[in-house]
Amino acid sequence: MKIPITFLGTSQAIPTDSRNHTSILLQYKNENILVDCGEGTQRQFRKLKLNPCSLTRLLITHWHGDHILGIPGLLQTLALNGYNRKLEIYGPKGTKFYMEKIMSMFVFIGKINYEIHEVLSGKIFENKDFYIETLPMIHGTLCQSYSFVQKEKIRINKSKLSKFKLKGPIIGQLAQGKDIVWNGKKIKAKDLIYQEQGKKITFILDTGINKNCVEIAKNSDLLISESTYTKLEAEEAVNYHHLTAHDAAEIAKKSNSKKLILTHISQRYDHKEYLISQEAKKVFKNTTIAEDLMKIEI
Repeated sequence: MKIPITFLGTSQAIPTDSRNHTSILLQYKNENILVDCGEGTQRQFRKLKLNPCSLTRLLITHWHGDHILGIPGLLQTLALNGYNRKLEIYGPKGTKFYMEKIMSMFVFIGKINYEIHEVLSGKIFENKDFYIETLPMIHGTLCQSYSFVQKEKIRINKSKLSKFKLKGPIIGQLAQGKDIVWNGKKIKAKDLIYQEQGKKITFILDTGINKNCVEIAKNSDLLISESTYTKLEAEEAVNYHHLTAHDAAEIAKKSNSKKLILTHISQRYDHKEYLISQEAKKVFKNTTIAEDLMKIEI
């Protein structure tokens, strides 16, 4: 199945008239996972006619304002609209402290059920369909990267299955990899089933270059990476713990990722994004620049 990903905000610290603060929505079955929640995120939901009450998880990369200032407004909206789930919130150490602070700075109306998970490395959630893993980044403050990994599935070749005219629970045995006997004939599971590879989507938002970038992105079908600078500002990128377009492309190449989408675009490249794209494509051809409200499926 296709996994929709929507870019709600794609700017750096200062928004522009065309780019909102950082936020990305990943949808999978009954899961709606928000990665960061910059100021104005809930208005982006409205523009796309998305229901924020469908959110199930919030992954916070770090606590710089352009990545989290949309959280109090979003939570207030959820409370006022009768949000009846438990929102699972993941973030670096200190997330519980910052959430208490952010919720105490205004008079919150209503109630909302949420649980905070402070994370560092490894798997932070897993069910039968997918898992989420994280590794720390380097950004002058505690910062995380995340990967959403869809698990492999055993599929039955329907065209081959129809030839045998199989019915009922016996098909389930094939799906479990068991050989069966049908109308006196032995049917081998390996002749009818195949493994469907899962998809991997990685989010690297705000970091200086470090070994964990390649590690978390390894074999990603899609790498979504910050690209705040070009090589012309390489010194600034190092000083402020950010990536250049060249850095992001090198991560995509070294990690064997299939596609790279660049986001967290500085206002200095407003209407000049082609400079970022050109630099990245010299290293990694399958590169795209994210735009606000852009939706893709992988």
